[in-house]
Amino acid sequence: LIFVHELGHFLVAKKLGVGVEKFSLGFGPKIIGKKIGETEYMLSAVPLGGYVKLAGEDPEEECHDKEHSFSEASVWRRLAIVAAGPIFNLLFAVLIFTIVYIVGVPTLATSIGKVRDGSPALKAGLPAGDKITTIDGKDVRLWDELREIVHNSPNKELTFTINRNQEEFDIIIIPESHTTKNLFGEEIYVGLIGIEPESTFVTERYNPVIAIYKGFQKTREITYLTIVAIKKLFQRVIPAETIGGPIMILQMAGEQAKIGILNLVFFVALLSINLGILNLLPIPILDGGHILFFLIEAVFGKPIATKKREIAQQVGMAMLICLMVFAFYNDIMRFFFK
Repeated sequence: LIFVHELGHFLVAKKLGVGVEKFSLGFGPKIIGKKIGETEYMLSAVPLGGYVKLAGEDPEEECHDKEHSFSEASVWRRLAIVAAGPIFNLLFAVLIFTIVYIVGVPTLATSIGKVRDGSPALKAGLPAGDKITTIDGKDVRLWDELREIVHNSPNKELTFTINRNQEEFDIIIIPESHTTKNLFGEEIYVGLIGIEPESTFVTERYNPVIAIYKGFQKTREITYLTIVAIKKLFQRVIPAETIGGPIMILQMAGEQAKIGILNLVFFVALLSINLGILNLLPIPILDGGHILFFLIEAVFGKPIATKKREIAQQVGMAMLICLMVFAFYNDIMRFFFK
């Protein structure tokens, strides 16, 4: 994911005529490296990030090749180069989801595996083994589709078309309103009829055009949830203890790999989106902070003074270090104290 991020900066810089002196995976001392053309490609000791060093990136550093200097490039070219990293992470998630949708996604069908005692479904005469084919005239093939309609219809009369032993008939069920918690731990009201799915799966495959559309759709959906989650962290709706670092990422990746390759691939896409969004936050030293500086320069027609920018970056670095220390603390507490 770091490689994809830095590749975005690298390719767009090359395309826009800005020189690239170094392309490093990791920070700190160089372990191995090879210079090809003007660029040295490196693997560095600290595997917590990476960087692309552009020619003339530091305004105070003398650059002999003004034509290919980053600081001499127009503000819009600099903006495009900096924004390319996070954008590549988002596009990488789109690519992953597109491939998954082409290969096929096993999804629960609408067959009923269990009916809870005293539930609206049991009172209406639904036994395990029945299959729901439509709700209020709308076709439902997947359990997620069924659940969404029922959840959004508390205390509302719904007409279910049931397939039982190859015969179809309609029954009316009114979902009961129940209090539950959403992804962010907030209480919400949903409709429930008291059924659980049977372990029957259908594989959803799509042609490449539809798969690309669904890839963008899924990336947009997770991007929205990520932004809302960040907002709710500041509102303290989501506890700060949920923030994690590299140890948590490794643990979760291992858990997803045990479940199956599809879960692991989905987790990688989720991480890629997180990396893209977090880098777009307007914090000095992150890509979002540089984008903010360049936008200010575009509006006012001149760059922010070097001294002010350095102070802002020092503050940004302090914030980033504090966040990393806090994430490592959470990781260690979870690892040793569960």
